[in-house]
Amino acid sequence: MRLQLGSLALVVLLVACGSGSRQQADGVDPATPNPGCAGSCADTATNLTISDVEDVIAQAVAEAQARNVEATIAVVDRVGNVLGVFRMNAAATAVTVASPAAAVDGGLEGVNIVPDSLAAIAKAITAAYLSTEGNAFSTRTASQIVQDHFNPGDSQQPAGPLFGVQFSQLPCSDLVTRFSGGAADAGPHRSPLGLAADPGGLPLYKAGTPVGGVGVISDGSYSFDANIFDIDTDDDEAIAVAASNGFGAPDERRANRLAADGRTLRFSDITSDKLFSDPGAAASFASINNLAGTVIAVPGYATASLNAGTAFGHAASGIRPDTLDFPGLDAFVLVDALDAERYRPIAGTNGAMALSALEVQAILSEALSLANSARAQIRRPLGTPARVTISVVDTNGAILGIVRGRDAPVFGIDVSLQKARTAAFFSSAAAAAALNGVPAATYLDGGLSVLRDEPLSQYVTAAQTFLGLPTALADGAVAFSDRAGGNLSRPYFPDGVTGNPAGPLSKPSGEWSPFSTGLQLDLVYNAIVQHVGFVSGLVPDVPMNCTGVDGFDDGFALAGVIPQLANGSQIFPGSVPIYRDTQLVGAIGVSGDGVDQDDMIAFLGVHRAGKELGGFGNAEKSMRADTLTPQGVRLRYVNCPITPFIDSDEQNVCEGK
Repeated sequence: MRLQLGSLALVVLLVACGSGSRQQADGVDPATPNPGCAGSCADTATNLTISDVEDVIAQAVAEAQARNVEATIAVVDRVGNVLGVFRMNAAATAVTVASPAAAVDGGLEGVNIVPDSLAAIAKAITAAYLSTEGNAFSTRTASQIVQDHFNPGDSQQPAGPLFGVQFSQLPCSDLVTRFSGGAADAGPHRSPLGLAADPGGLPLYKAGTPVGGVGVISDGSYSFDANIFDIDTDDDEAIAVAASNGFGAPDERRANRLAADGRTLRFSDITSDKLFSDPGAAASFASINNLAGTVIAVPGYATASLNAGTAFGHAASGIRPDTLDFPGLDAFVLVDALDAERYRPIAGTNGAMALSALEVQAILSEALSLANSARAQIRRPLGTPARVTISVVDTNGAILGIVRGRDAPVFGIDVSLQKARTAAFFSSAAAAAALNGVPAATYLDGGLSVLRDEPLSQYVTAAQTFLGLPTALADGAVAFSDRAGGNLSRPYFPDGVTGNPAGPLSKPSGEWSPFSTGLQLDLVYNAIVQHVGFVSGLVPDVPMNCTGVDGFDDGFALAGVIPQLANGSQIFPGSVPIYRDTQLVGAIGVSGDGVDQDDMIAFLGVHRAGKELGGFGNAEKSMRADTLTPQGVRLRYVNCPITPFIDSDEQNVCEGK
């Protein structure tokens, strides 16, 4: 039966607990109005206990058994600590990455050696990282917003608002933390496959605040939903719904209560009446452990035991309130396991023209102040400030400072840094030479055979031809924001209309998929494959730099590393380069609550800080990428909301700047 989007206000109702059944763990019935959390509930330390993790797994196993499928289930906390991975006895131990439509030749498509545990962990982390007290997103939501059209299947619409976000939180990132071998500790932790678009990952809540996520894989396929105009019956998602009983997202915060660009988002296609089991009556974990399956160790992620999660917003989680640099701004910072700040404002490393620590602090402060006064796009209650993470880097890719707003989504930490680095890199005179010197992406043909090598130099040549600039990416003459670079990274140019030619940094239509995007993936492809090999026990773990890994056929040696893109690149809006006159000195990246808000906060943050201190600012208008008109179509630089502020009716706030 096909249903239109207007009828998709789906609510995952929890099964009522009968006599002797498990009670609601958080005291919140998601079918009732949301309990009022808007960013401050986490001030009270709240976390998943070992007993909670046991309940989530037991409820998942009961639903899997009722459906006669064998599943692997992962539970994580809000900063990505893996609290337990449970594999049922006959669950497939490897999954295949594959689009649901026609086969795409290349990229990660068809790779069939991915351990099941990695798929389940990636799904759980995705749901946890995308969700906040203001919005609850699932991997089904992620699927809707990363494809070549938004909504998927509408051939006349631009790409999803978070197009490209799937290649963030990568296992090779130099920002995310790695498993220490013990109990849950400071994050944000890495995701083995980036962010997932395969339904079967749901956030977990207690008392209205997100405390983690659950991810399920049972069908052997790591994919996405290419058609959102129908209702799916998905075993992975059904098992995840059962698993989240008692830990469900408040109804008013779920994605189906939110809209982006006027389109309703998706949360789950499974309602409680479609479950085959009563999760509240599930057998205890003790009665199924080592019988229905076992808790497994996952190299780099978890031991064969269960752990309690950390309390988000408190030092043990790696994210806590600022006490030093941003007074009065309700700022949050990243800290290590000893509660030492990781990224206080520092001076740049790129010579006499480098940004000073004072300038970096001013940029971060102005940007956070803007976020606090701006209206969030994808958050409830309406009128809530934008909650974002802000990163500043220099031209060497060095992190000069990171600050967050209250309850900003965790995914935005790594993404804001990717955005800043991407803007600085592609605006520099060194980009072409660096890309020409990177090892080719060595695509696998299913198992461990090599399909072909894809040289990254092809994208440099394509960009120079497409832009009509023989020295593009080699002379630093053009300032590229992520919105401009994203224009060039879509499978259709201009973005959205099927049949248009591909942008020069994208795979063309027919070769493009969320698992084969073009330059963005090819930069990090070898590193992802090496990490899969590490978890499988075949090779050492990937280094903390996502570029310069030679491929499978060369034994994953390092050559041609690009430190300016150490955690990969990003291709959706929210960054601008920073200049002293015409000298590139760094960039800012913003990620959190809507891409237009991200653009505005980045652009105006630099503008206002430059006005305050003098000596730096945004690129001169003559340098900006929106002066270019490839194929007769003007690139975009930034796109700011019309009336963005909560307590002001000021319009066109970026105009003329």
